[in-house]
Amino acid sequence: DEIIGGICYRHFAEMRFAEIAFCAVNANHQVKGYGTKLMNLLKKTGAQKGIEYFITYADNYAIGYFKKQGFSKSIQMPRGRYFGYIKDYDGGTPMECYVHPSIDFTRIPEMLQKQRDFLLSRIKPLAASRQVYPPLQPEQFQPSLESVPRAHHSAARALAVPGVAEAGWTLQDLIPTGQAKEADRRSALKSDMLAIVRKIQEQQFSWPFREPVDAKEVPDYFQVIKNPIDLSTMEKKVRADS
Repeated sequence: DEIIGGICYRHFAEMRFAEIAFCAVNANHQVKGYGTKLMNLLKKTGAQKGIEYFITYADNYAIGYFKKQGFSKSIQMPRGRYFGYIKDYDGGTPMECYVHPSIDFTRIPEMLQKQRDFLLSRIKPLAASRQVYPPLQPEQFQPSLESVPRAHHSAARALAVPGVAEAGWTLQDLIPTGQAKEADRRSALKSDMLAIVRKIQEQQFSWPFREPVDAKEVPDYFQVIKNPIDLSTMEKKVRADS
């Protein structure tokens, strides 16, 4: 048998909370879901023992993992219940997770899958996403543009593509609205892209890709990887509009 990870916690029964003091998974077994299974088992055990909250101090590399496990930086437990019981750690971020007493946390993936299947079974009869249109034949695709102003011909052709109108698009949606609107669109796109990059950075499994690889640590890296990229570089490029 091989030990692949573990969690140590201190239980303060009279205050109905526990402090997670240590949580680790063997590096050879990370990114396989074992961390989530460990945490779900801990929550189930906590619920059986009457633990209402788990609290921990997470370093910057662990914040993403704890967020994924349902922990929040917003501490809802009354301060009087934990103050004086746990130690403050320099550089750590306090995080908390409420343990619902009636949830079997070890069955969460199964429950979520059943909920997903139920929703899809209700959506499927109403959705038109299964409709497949035949490919366009350029020589046969000649939409009527008689009543459409010349400036809007491109938008009208796009709207005539099978499936576009059925998806809810209108001619007005496809008509360019000038440079001002284009600037707004680019600004919104930039914000969305930055939000996506930040969301990826917060994921526990993103740690190898957050910063550029140090050539001093991996001397032959740039000989193997000709076009390196990382999340911090992506964020800089998005901010610089490059």
